[in-house]
Amino acid sequence: MSKSKKNKEPIIYSTLPKALTGITGLDEITEGGLPLGRPTLICGEAGSGKTLMSIEFIVRGAVMYNEPGVFVAFEEQSEELAMNVASLGFDLNKLQADKKIKIDHVHIDRSEIEETGEYDLEGLFIRLGYAIDSIGAKRVVLDTLENLFSGLNNQTVLRMELRRLFSWLKEKGVTAIITGERGEGSLTRQGLEEYVSDCVILLDNRVVNQISTRRLRVIKYRGTVHGTNEYPFLIDEDGISVLPVTSLKMANKVSTERLSTGIPALDEMLGGKGLYRGGSVLVSGTAGTGKTSLAASFANETCSRKEACVYFAMEESPSQIIRNMRSIGMDLQKHVDNGYLHFNASRPNLYGLEMHLVAMHKCIKKYQPKVVIIDPITNFINIGSVSEVKNMLVRMIDFLQEEGISVMFTALSLNTIVNEQTDEGVSSLVDAWILVRDIEFNGERNRGLYVMKSRGMKHSNQVREFIITNNGLKLVEVYLGPEGVLTGSAREQQMLLERAGEALHSSAIGRKDREILRRRKVLEAKIASLHTEFESVEEELNKVYLEEELKKEILNKNREEVVRLRKGETVAESKTSRKK
Repeated sequence: MSKSKKNKEPIIYSTLPKALTGITGLDEITEGGLPLGRPTLICGEAGSGKTLMSIEFIVRGAVMYNEPGVFVAFEEQSEELAMNVASLGFDLNKLQADKKIKIDHVHIDRSEIEETGEYDLEGLFIRLGYAIDSIGAKRVVLDTLENLFSGLNNQTVLRMELRRLFSWLKEKGVTAIITGERGEGSLTRQGLEEYVSDCVILLDNRVVNQISTRRLRVIKYRGTVHGTNEYPFLIDEDGISVLPVTSLKMANKVSTERLSTGIPALDEMLGGKGLYRGGSVLVSGTAGTGKTSLAASFANETCSRKEACVYFAMEESPSQIIRNMRSIGMDLQKHVDNGYLHFNASRPNLYGLEMHLVAMHKCIKKYQPKVVIIDPITNFINIGSVSEVKNMLVRMIDFLQEEGISVMFTALSLNTIVNEQTDEGVSSLVDAWILVRDIEFNGERNRGLYVMKSRGMKHSNQVREFIITNNGLKLVEVYLGPEGVLTGSAREQQMLLERAGEALHSSAIGRKDREILRRRKVLEAKIASLHTEFESVEEELNKVYLEEELKKEILNKNREEVVRLRKGETVAESKTSRKK
């Protein structure tokens, strides 16, 4: 039994007393399970899952709700049943040994009945009553009615015994399931069981376009409301899972937290912060435009934040995706090894649309991811019409939004004309739509990326060239040339021309600078020479001034000497006087 179904808290409903089945999804559809203490008819064609559903009802009741059960098989032996359901994780032998369930095989030989001519259910009541009392059973399954009444040809007696059987089960107070095969033009072969049952569930195994899908519908449920749509259900190693997708309502809360796409330039185009958590984004484009690389980048970024991501791969195997992404610098294998990335790879035509929905729902419930990738959704149109695919994706988006999980879809554009709708018609449903297109120009093909829509955030209106390199994904800034936006080699050529022009301009500037420097040096040398010459002239001029001053001084001294001599002083006295 799966861990997810252990310790499951029972849901309390306030309507008619009901017994929880423990079957994933069925209790939600029936709003609480099967009518408590009353019989329920499960009918359907051979191979629709009647026996498995009824035995899971017994096992879940015994294990999860401590309600022992009796399973009366009119066709299969106990050993056969134990072996058949072992693959679902049900250990019937152990449950029988623990007296939690009791499996009784009742063989009815039609030839013996025809010989004696007498047949009624009295013996069954005694045998069943003993089995119920021996383990205190709260649940009973009779599988199937056709074998039980195979010896009765008299329709009047048969109808009387049928009524008696249903009344007896009600009197015993057990919650019972009676399985029956579908009849011609009616739910059952006898056409009476559905009228005397309080609840009738129809199982259907439909094959459309060579794809089989099991569906469940609650035909009747006395005294309570219930889901009336057809619900797909899945039988796998964890038992039966019914997906009540149409009961989901648009009442989910929204987050304002933003998540990076793993490409900084794309985050800038989305208002600088990336996508809203819990939102949905569609990446569409023609083949080879890098849709899977974008999706893988988002998954890589999610796992790098140590958040779980489930990647539903519809065209490539996980090993292919991991190898291809490694070539552009993304190591997804380490996220797989660390348990953050879970691949679920299958071809779309493996199941019908509803079964894919059930399988995805179950996988998401199991791994509890923060981000889901579905790559691509395009091939779903091979197994259903556009409207069916759209309805399926609406259910998926509603479910993920209810759980607060972000989802990224990729879609292949089947034509090169830009439409306002994708081929799957889901572009109006998603919160953001990123379009990647081929740009054919100058004899080559390049990728261009733009944000077609993005609810609740401002976003760029530019077409950015999208390049896949060995080191990841890059968006090139818009490059305007003389003839408009340039991409690829035209952009590179223009950039080379501009770089060459810049180099020539820089060289010319350098030459001018050097010439200026040279002239500066020459002028500075001339200035230095003139300055030296000026100093020489100045010195010469100053020399004349000094000589004139000296002459004046000498003349003054001589004049004073002459004056003293004329006054009668001797030469010696004159010298003494000058010394004084």
